[in-house]
Amino acid sequence: MKDIIFLQPVFKEMIWGGSRLRTDYGYDIPGDHVGEAWVVSAHKSGDCTIKNGAYASRHLSWLWDNHRELFGNLKGDRFPLLVKIIDAKDDLSIQVHPDDAYAKEHENGSLGKTECWYILDCEPDSTIVVGHNASDQKELRRMIDEKKWLDLIKIRPIKKGDFFQIEPGTVHAIRKGTLILETQQNSDVTYRLYDYDRLQNGKPRELHIQKSIDVIRCPHKDPELSQKITKGNGYICRNLISCEFYQVDKWDINGSVSISQDFPFLIVDVLEGEGTADGIPLKKGDHFILPFQYGPCKVEGTLSLITSHV
Repeated sequence: MKDIIFLQPVFKEMIWGGSRLRTDYGYDIPGDHVGEAWVVSAHKSGDCTIKNGAYASRHLSWLWDNHRELFGNLKGDRFPLLVKIIDAKDDLSIQVHPDDAYAKEHENGSLGKTECWYILDCEPDSTIVVGHNASDQKELRRMIDEKKWLDLIKIRPIKKGDFFQIEPGTVHAIRKGTLILETQQNSDVTYRLYDYDRLQNGKPRELHIQKSIDVIRCPHKDPELSQKITKGNGYICRNLISCEFYQVDKWDINGSVSISQDFPFLIVDVLEGEGTADGIPLKKGDHFILPFQYGPCKVEGTLSLITSHV
């Protein structure tokens, strides 16, 4: 049996960040404006360190480059997924991501960014932005030129446990009071469309108006989400999304379940509760990878998990 690979998060201070990564998860964060924990990442801007086993203190990117057999000998020059916890104490900018083709041409060969959000927690009456109201590119450009942001964006109410798939070309923004688990392609390309005229170090943050207009899909269309639910003795598994880039599932366990690992790798994020994975203690805020051919993993306890794989 191969080792479970536990990872140490990388923290990002942001103008809109808070301190819930410390208070809710017990992470040792570097300040009171930490907006993101990159909890499973091999990206050059935030490369997670392995916490245990034969590869302790190595970076995930090193493991990908040197032991591809642990990932089913997947092709590609980079680990394909990136998982974050986002703590939005204030509103994030209104933004959009490119697809692979546009990013490759305009962002030095980067991947595009398809992502999805699981709402871990939010304040009462919280909202997010997903989508826009422009009927075509001409109306989109006019509304942007006239700064009719409230007319343009689709504002949606949210509650804990909601899930959203954010396809490339989707106008979106996480808003204040929201804690989110984000699973995405391994990319850090974001185009800011509007940032509320905020200043950082006395200056407005850079906007990317033309690139945003290039990639925004018109009209907006919500993607179809999976409705598949599997129930067993002591667990419920809900498939959240299966798309070209990843499959994401939510597990609620009260007892014991054997989670199959039939994929090149399986990422596991512990959202709530505590228990064990093949006898190894688990708690809220743990993140790990089951490598290729690990076999079934016996999870016991009272836990909520998110799993993801390509």
